[in-house]
Amino acid sequence: MQRSLLGRIWPNATAVVLFIGFVFPVYWMFNTAFKPNGDIISEDPVWFPTSPTLEHFSTAVHAENFWTLVRNSVTVTVLAVGLSLLVALFASFALARMRFKGRKGIVLTFMVAQMAPWEVMVIAIYMIVRDADMLNSLVPLTLFYTVMVLPLTIITLRGYVAAVPKDLEESAMVDGCTRLQAFRRVIFPLLAPGLMATSLFGFITAWNEFPMVLILNKDAEAQTLPLWLSKFQTAFGDDWGATMAAASLFAVPILLLFLYLQRKAVAGLTSGAVKG
Repeated sequence: MQRSLLGRIWPNATAVVLFIGFVFPVYWMFNTAFKPNGDIISEDPVWFPTSPTLEHFSTAVHAENFWTLVRNSVTVTVLAVGLSLLVALFASFALARMRFKGRKGIVLTFMVAQMAPWEVMVIAIYMIVRDADMLNSLVPLTLFYTVMVLPLTIITLRGYVAAVPKDLEESAMVDGCTRLQAFRRVIFPLLAPGLMATSLFGFITAWNEFPMVLILNKDAEAQTLPLWLSKFQTAFGDDWGATMAAASLFAVPILLLFLYLQRKAVAGLTSGAVKG
């Protein structure tokens, strides 16, 4: 009886401790963003702002080039996710449904590419972009982010396409649909959870990427929010409230997207983990 009770308690207790450990830094970031300066520099921890203020957020949004960098980040992230999904849709369908020589080798190549650290390619990418006279441009960033998220996107969608019964596609083709029409009318609507899962992964990866924009885009107006955030404290001295407000603004889009897509994203990841 006691062992059974202990067996139920310790996993739950461990989960609670881990939850607090992961959530507390996020809470403290948002908490500090709303604190007046007196609460921030207080020797004793202030768990809740005594008089919440939006002054730090005002400082952040009125920082130089803030809205330009927001536009840059949204542009490269949305384009990278869209391009990767477009390519991955057709590639995953070919790898899941068609049988051709080298198919397993291609899948293995995508897996190896996903595991390889992109930092080892920084010098080569910089030289290519420099020789093409495209430094301080959003185009190389968009292409790089697309390639960076593409392997896992293809692998995930391949598993999800393989989970769709082939009989549905064959029935549509018997009714007069071409293979492309069967894909568009039958398979594509069933891929929504997988598309959301891969979109979430791609968005987080591209939104948070830092090293490549640091190297390729030295022009302040051609940078993105992660690089701006890394310089925020320098621009405002020791204004921790403004720094935390800037970090909160940077994190909000990801949190909102995750909360909106979490159920379907989890379903998509688990459904994509099938043998194909």
